[in-house]
Amino acid sequence: MFINISGIKINIEFLREENKSEYPLLVFLHGFTGSSNDWNTIIPSIKSEFSSAAIDLTGHGKSDSPANINYYTIESLVKQVYDVINHISKNKIIMVGYSMGGRAALSFAVKYPEMIEALILESSTAGIKDETLKDERVKKDEELANYIETHSIEEFVDHWMNLELFNTQRRFSNKKREQIRELKLRNSKTGLANTLRGLSTGKMTPLFDELKNIKARTLLITGELDTKFTEINSEMVKLFPNAEHKIIKNAGHNTHLEEPEGFVETINEFLNLLL
Repeated sequence: MFINISGIKINIEFLREENKSEYPLLVFLHGFTGSSNDWNTIIPSIKSEFSSAAIDLTGHGKSDSPANINYYTIESLVKQVYDVINHISKNKIIMVGYSMGGRAALSFAVKYPEMIEALILESSTAGIKDETLKDERVKKDEELANYIETHSIEEFVDHWMNLELFNTQRRFSNKKREQIRELKLRNSKTGLANTLRGLSTGKMTPLFDELKNIKARTLLITGELDTKFTEINSEMVKLFPNAEHKIIKNAGHNTHLEEPEGFVETINEFLNLLL
C-alpha cells in the first residue's frame, strides 16, 4: 500500500497481515540498494504471534525517488517513517533495521523512544565520531553518487555487489547472485545517488551519547566474518542500558541474506523474551 507523506509516496508491504494480537508490530527497514522485498524470505519464519510490515525507504523499491535532496536527510527519513507508522499502528512497535536501515531505526528510537517496544539492529552503527573520518566518508559517498549518475544502473549494481564488504556473498550460486542483482536493479539512479548524499554516515550526527537513553530492550546482530561491524557493535552494546549483541556464525555484513536460519533463530529467541 502507498501512503502520501509530505508530497511523496512511501510504499509499505504487510508481509504478514496485521492481526489483532496484543503483541507489537515488527517494522523492517532495509539497507542501501535494498527494498521491502529483502525480508520476503525472513518474515514467514518470524514467530507467528507477531505481525510484520516492511517499508520501502525513500529512493528505494516502489517508493518515490524525488530529485529534492531534502527528502533524503536522516531527519526527513525519520519523520517519514514516523508518519507511516502512525498510519498503520496505534501501539508501540518493534523496529528492525539492517545497515542503513539500522541507522534510520536507531535515529528513530532516539527521536521517538515512546514508540519503541524493542529495537533490533543488524550490522549497524551509531555514526562516526572523528570529524576527519566523517569528512572522508562524505567525500566517498559523493564520489559514489557521481559514479551512479555517470554510469548505467547495471554498472553501478555490479560495482556495488563486488565491494569488499560483500565478499562473503561470492559463495552464492550464480542463480542466487542474479536474483539479488535483479532486485537491486529495480531502484532508480536518482534515488540511490540522493540517498548517498543525504544519508551518508558522515552527515549523521553521532548517537553514541544518546544510547543510554534508549530504555527499550535492544538486540545488536553482526556476522562473525564482518570484523569491522562486529567490533563496532561489541563496543556499542555497552552503551545501551538493556542490550545484547549476537554474532551470526559464517556470515558477513548481510546476516539475514547469508545465514537466514541463524538470523531468524536469533530474532525469535529475542522475541520470546517479549511474550
